[in-house]
Formats: sequence, C-alpha cells, structure tokens
Amino acid sequence: MTNRESERFVEPIINAARPGTLAALSMTILKFSENDPLAFRVILSVGTILFLLSSFLIFFYTIYPERRSLWTCTAATFLLGLSCTIVSSVLLLLFI
Repeated sequence: MTNRESERFVEPIINAARPGTLAALSMTILKFSENDPLAFRVILSVGTILFLLSSFLIFFYTIYPERRSLWTCTAATFLLGLSCTIVSSVLLLLFI
C-alpha cells in the first residue's frame, strides 16, 4: 500500500477525531458534575451529542466530498456544540 492510499484511509479518522475529542472532554466533565445544576448538565449533554454528530458527519464528508450538505451539517452541528459548551461554562461560572 502506497503512502497516498494510506492517507486516503487515515484522513477520515483523523478529521473525525477532532470533534470526537471535544465530545469526550464534555462527557468527562459530565461524569464529575453530578452535583451541578440540571441546566448545566442538560446543555452540556446537548453539546456532547452535537459534537458526536459533527464527528460522524465530518467522517462521511471526508469520504464523500461531493455531498455539500454533509459539510453544511458538520459546520452547523460543530458550531451549535461549541455554543452549548460556552453557555454551559458561563452557567457554571454563575452558579459557583
């Protein structure tokens, strides 16, 4: 297998790992935030789900780049997940 062929198989995994890492960090925070307000946990959970969805979408967009709707959905879910994370951080700062 040449280097170019291996890059073609590895690139979708690398692209999907970036939002997947943010989802894993959000899930870690959820694990240790059992005593925090419900609003914080719900918003962070929604952000985690959006990051996971973004990860799947960017994986498939890398495989099928001709489908622009995948890119649009990836960008929207990533930005919404990022917004949820920011809102939950502000809520956490307000309640502490």
